[in-house]
Amino acid sequence: MSLRIIFMGTPEFSVPTLENLKKAGHEIVAVYTQPPRPGGRRGLDLVKSPVHQAAEGLGIRVFTPLNFKDPEERQRFRALKADVGVVVAYGLLLPEAVLTGTRLGCYNGHASLLPRWRGAAPIQRAIMAGDDKTGMMVMKMEKGLDTGPVALVREVRIGEDMTAGELHDELKDAGAGAIVEAMAKLEAGELPLTPQPEDGVLYAAKIDKGETRIDFSKPAQDVHNHVRGLSPFPGAWFEAEINGRPERIKVLESRVAEGQGAPGEVLHPPVVAALADQLTVACGSGAIGLVTMQRAGGKPLNAREFLRGSPIAEGTVLASPARPS
Repeated sequence: MSLRIIFMGTPEFSVPTLENLKKAGHEIVAVYTQPPRPGGRRGLDLVKSPVHQAAEGLGIRVFTPLNFKDPEERQRFRALKADVGVVVAYGLLLPEAVLTGTRLGCYNGHASLLPRWRGAAPIQRAIMAGDDKTGMMVMKMEKGLDTGPVALVREVRIGEDMTAGELHDELKDAGAGAIVEAMAKLEAGELPLTPQPEDGVLYAAKIDKGETRIDFSKPAQDVHNHVRGLSPFPGAWFEAEINGRPERIKVLESRVAEGQGAPGEVLHPPVVAALADQLTVACGSGAIGLVTMQRAGGKPLNAREFLRGSPIAEGTVLASPARPS
């Protein structure tokens, strides 16, 4: 026996779940994903999503609606006569007609320990908040935003220096395993559903470009969490004068360091750049070591390589964003 599954997902994060469901012997009757977007050289080509490409490689038919407002689109979904819908980072809110458009409903793989971090950016927000654990949850979907009852949980520890990119990869694999296990239990009629608690609800708002600039007036641990929560994308950044010109420098790796000074003050002089493995900058309390940096249009460099070509003088004060009055 196997389930007839409609899979709905878009980014690379979703691909292992699709592949593992197929390997587990389920019939993937269709894949729904976001429409092709401009990309490639100069953004002139339309690029299919990672899930779209994976589905075609597996010989599965693909649908790419802009939304489900059209009654014909909803009817097409129902006409597939699937047992269940599996949703992982699809990117569209699903109407009730879709949530109830399969025999057993729709199940979502969400990258947090619900009800903490409902919403769009749970991986980044967990790290930025300094959480020491997160996980993948399989829940039955309902109309509210990530409010449905939970069926299965896989916890993942967040290391003190782990970046969002590293956590993404761990959760991607954990989620694939969790969904396959949940579908096996669902097929056997043994999948329990537990309502989410009413306490502890937090929302993981989409990352706004306006919050990516590093604020060195904050404590060092907060700055470190900010950097690793935004690495590798979109990337936390500061502005510094390099060879007489102001430039935006992205920080991809950091660590809490020793040192005291005015917030934003560079503590390590370039004379030791050949030996430095970090650029140490004072924070509101403590200091942060900037380990891997990237100039606009350049490649990521460790601190030693970066300082060799882009010296930042000792005593330089890296400005923090202006606070609203």
